Amino acid sequence: MLAYIKGSLEMKYKNYIVIDVGGLGYKIFMAENAINSIGEIGNTIKVFTYYRVREDDISIFGFKTQEELRMFELLLSVSGVGAKSALVMLSCIEPSDFAIAVISNNVKLLTQVPGIGTKSAQRIILELKDKLKTEQNDEHLEGLKAKSEKVNENVQEAVSGLMVLGYTRKDIEKAFEHLAVETLSVEDLIKKGLILLSK
Repeated sequence: MLAYIKGSLEMKYKNYIVIDVGGLGYKIFMAENAINSIGEIGNTIKVFTYYRVREDDISIFGFKTQEELRMFELLLSVSGVGAKSALVMLSCIEPSDFAIAVISNNVKLLTQVPGIGTKSAQRIILELKDKLKTEQNDEHLEGLKAKSEKVNENVQEAVSGLMVLGYTRKDIEKAFEHLAVETLSVEDLIKKGLILLSK
């Protein structure tokens, strides 16, 4: 319903901000680190939004980047993960590191987030990997002919990681055409790919 909100930053609190748009103040819940870096009171800011409607509550959640929004939506799709836990995770883990954790089964990284135990971390990885496999089965890999098995493996893992964040295989492959994939690690491929894809 609301793709983003752009207006004057009027208030900043620990877990939400208020943006004035034409005399209306929108209360937007955000991750704590995003609030700290969003700007100063009176600045014009833009946040990408997730609009949640429940029987007893209507809430708007805000994000500095579309990658953060995608990560939030993915986390909400995992059974047992609510909006509060998803925001805490966003405060602790960058979207690129989250994608790497999912494709590399890095339970330890996810359990560093307050409130996320080993079982929850394993469930997040399992459910998102299953979702990713379904998406991959719907698309066929073309292009990106690797020069060696190791390069191909790195590229495939990086493609999977970026798909975790909601990008299509086609867009990822197009972005990778601008990178020297044979010289980059999985982590670098994901981080550089994110930069290109977010332009």
